[in-house]
Amino acid sequence: MDNGTQQLSKEQQQKLLFMMLVQQHQQIAMMGMGKIKNPSTDQVERDLSATRYAIDTLQMLQDFTKGNLEAEVSEYLIHVLNTLRLNYVDEVNNPGQTVFNSDEDESENTSETT
Repeated sequence: MDNGTQQLSKEQQQKLLFMMLVQQHQQIAMMGMGKIKNPSTDQVERDLSATRYAIDTLQMLQDFTKGNLEAEVSEYLIHVLNTLRLNYVDEVNNPGQTVFNSDEDESENTSETT
């Protein structure tokens, strides 16, 4: 760990690592829905099976950690799962339509979607 995380308690480090794990799966899901670029290819790609896998993995984490997470972390996981599920349903119902979540992403990718 870097100097910034060495100042954190073990509990704080674990909380941060858990949230980073959730965020990694969130990014995988968003890439799979074509909502953010794949950093490896610098392309917007769609792979809804990867999205489903990422959502299912986060659901499994929620199930396995039920009752063992601090409220803040549990609420973060719930929020991420709800957001991903809503976006996934939107993508399934509107195949080929790419909707970006932030103004920054939208402005970067406007030429790709038009």
